[in-house]
Amino acid sequence: MLANELQHKIDFKTKPLGALGQLEYLAHQIGMVQKTLSPQLLHPHMVVFAADHGIASAGVSAYPQEVTYQMVMNFLGGGAAINVFCRQQGIEIRIVDAGVNFDFPEGLKLIDKKVRKSSRNMLEEAAMTEGEYLQALENGRSVVAEIAETGCNIIGFGEMGIGNTSASSLMMSRLFDLSAEDCIGRGTGLNDEQLQHKVLVLSGVLEQYPHAKTVDEIAQTFGGLEIVQMMGAMEEALQQHMLIMVDGFIASVAAAALSKKNPEILKHCIFCHVSDENAHQKLLELLGQKALLNLSLRLGEGTGCALAYPLIQSAVNFLNEMSSFEDAHVSNKE
Repeated sequence: MLANELQHKIDFKTKPLGALGQLEYLAHQIGMVQKTLSPQLLHPHMVVFAADHGIASAGVSAYPQEVTYQMVMNFLGGGAAINVFCRQQGIEIRIVDAGVNFDFPEGLKLIDKKVRKSSRNMLEEAAMTEGEYLQALENGRSVVAEIAETGCNIIGFGEMGIGNTSASSLMMSRLFDLSAEDCIGRGTGLNDEQLQHKVLVLSGVLEQYPHAKTVDEIAQTFGGLEIVQMMGAMEEALQQHMLIMVDGFIASVAAAALSKKNPEILKHCIFCHVSDENAHQKLLELLGQKALLNLSLRLGEGTGCALAYPLIQSAVNFLNEMSSFEDAHVSNKE
């Protein structure tokens, strides 16, 4: 059995049992996903989905909505944190317009998957119609299907969208039957007064839609276009047998929603870091997952994935390259 063979290979490296800690679990996970004792990481990609949120008009973010399109331009210019870290690690980056409230000029290296300009305002109506929701899922799938043709077998997902911690908090609350307060954090850096306002607004939104119960109803009602496209992208990555690097709170909510429909996806997910967003640690515990890094990040963009990538490489490399006790003629403790 592959699981036992992988564990034997890990255990008999020249080290005490378990001495490489979480890297050993990671090596085992990667071997199982790739169904091999000698896994490889091929053509790593990072996809950043960007979209605006109607709920942003209710003042739930410390930043104005136009920051979404301005940051997309920064990504395309190579000047954001995710660009720096992807260049450092040799990760190919793709930027997707899932629903930014802006008309981008022609000729940009931007993947146009815009369903509409911004999700709808949840204070007035569901974030998406059913048609928009299904289109967003399909658009996300198509992005990954195209990347799969490059031979990529490990992919990370990040996001950009002013207001998207609100959408994610609402989704988490309804997915796990938690109070709004348990799922809401400071997002882009709200002060105490702004945080209390956010709690009041989002609690009111939850009360408006008591009948949104299934995963699809929850994501359509409370999600964002970039979150739903990320869900579609993760589904396709699973179908393509890829390793899925999950960034912070928002990406974790997308993975959590999918896991309610198909728990198998968690076997492919590497949760790269636990963010400073209030509910992220709680969400990881609910999913039974442990993050690789805890650096107090709360940036999004996929930055946690890019920072964790060298550790993922290290897990693969020790499995493939480190000597066993027998190979190295080193005495085992027996």
